Amino acid sequence: MGAKFPVAIIGVGNMGGAMATHLLAHGWPVGVCDLDAAKARSLEAFGAVAHVTPAQAAINSIAIIVCVVDAQQTHEVLFGEHGVMDAMLAGQMVMLCPTIAPEHTGEFARRLGERGIHTIDAPMSGGPARARDGSMSLMVACPDFVFDRYGALVAALSSHVFRISERVGDGARTKLVNNLLASINLVGAAEVMVMAKRMGLDLGRTLDVIEQSSGQSWIGSDRMRRAIAGDCAPRAHMTLLAKDTRLAVEAAQAAGFAGPLGAAARDVFGRASAGGLAELDDAALLQWLDGDKA
Repeated sequence: MGAKFPVAIIGVGNMGGAMATHLLAHGWPVGVCDLDAAKARSLEAFGAVAHVTPAQAAINSIAIIVCVVDAQQTHEVLFGEHGVMDAMLAGQMVMLCPTIAPEHTGEFARRLGERGIHTIDAPMSGGPARARDGSMSLMVACPDFVFDRYGALVAALSSHVFRISERVGDGARTKLVNNLLASINLVGAAEVMVMAKRMGLDLGRTLDVIEQSSGQSWIGSDRMRRAIAGDCAPRAHMTLLAKDTRLAVEAAQAAGFAGPLGAAARDVFGRASAGGLAELDDAALLQWLDGDKA
């Protein structure tokens, strides 16, 4: 596995907090920082050291894991006032885990590289439970020597590491492809559940059939089970898939491709978010398509 070294995680919400507890449980020294200071302090009970600013968290860390929401927040963490660049030295590493546009990943890596700081492009997938037990997926793009140097940390975070390429940005591209398909699947699952309801079918039994038949998808089963139970407490906010589908369609357009379903899924999540569901779990898509937008 290799020697354990100090790690800082910037952004300890659902995913970042789960990653922190997993590393701490396996003996890694972890510093944490979040705009919501209470989230960072809550991890002290597990052995983390809470810091007020990203720069403070970076001072004694070999690797900094950025686990915020979007490119704007990532830029602020890296280059803003009290960002990690204020404290980092050549030879340290930044792991970028948010779902952001490939061009942003490349630009961040370029600016870090000017200071001799390495970048691992490593978007994640799987949700907080899998981040907590180390079974989430990581889509890793970076030079081979960087991967070799920090492989122990990557392996500690994930038992499902996909080595995409040496080109930083390819991890981001892969994540957008995955998330666009997940979004299309979720819209489809919600649509057929509303269809089943209008036809007078029992939704639980209908989903039982789908889960053992050709219509099965992981995200459809996961979200529709919760939606049928009326559980829309946010694990993954509706706004995240609204953002991800927008970025994915933009990436497709930049590559000269326009498919028939991506833009439709983007528009569904955009309208649902604008329609009052932004802070709910994306499972709430079922109620929204059913006409219950309350």
